[in-house]
Amino acid sequence: MTVPVSADRDHIQGPDGAPVTLVEYGDYECPYCGAAYPVLKEAQAQMGDGLRFVFRNFPITTSHPHAEKAAEAAEAASVQGHFWEMHDHLYEHQQQLTGEHLHAHAQVLGLDLERFDQDLADNVYAPRVREDFMSGVRSGVNGTPTFFINGVRYDGSPDLDSLLAAVRSAT
Repeated sequence: MTVPVSADRDHIQGPDGAPVTLVEYGDYECPYCGAAYPVLKEAQAQMGDGLRFVFRNFPITTSHPHAEKAAEAAEAASVQGHFWEMHDHLYEHQQQLTGEHLHAHAQVLGLDLERFDQDLADNVYAPRVREDFMSGVRSGVNGTPTFFINGVRYDGSPDLDSLLAAVRSAT
């Protein structure tokens, strides 16, 4: 992975001092990312403070027309202190990623809707999403989800047993 994790720019769950950092390059409209979502939640639950999880946007717009705007919605929620809530909500409602749906998701999360809608209309977070995407390209990401464990690309199965085994062997 060519772009190191930074608390200043990345979305991070888990302690800075965790022995293992798992980075996902993901796409909110990708069915494989959707399938990996509960696996990642369970891995986090089992690893506890031993795992730091980082999410980076990698919308594949050629096959997922709503992915980029969904990523921008997550970034807009982040500025209001609700990135992870929006991240989870988007994966839990993957078939609902149109503009109207994104507005409804923001409403459910209690965001400032006027600001959220304006940020999306103005593409305020498109550069941030593009920055994540380009960091993935530089790191050799060519599909989603792509994982890095302590900076090394993980090409194994995204099922719970395989992913946990890889994470645990990295400690």
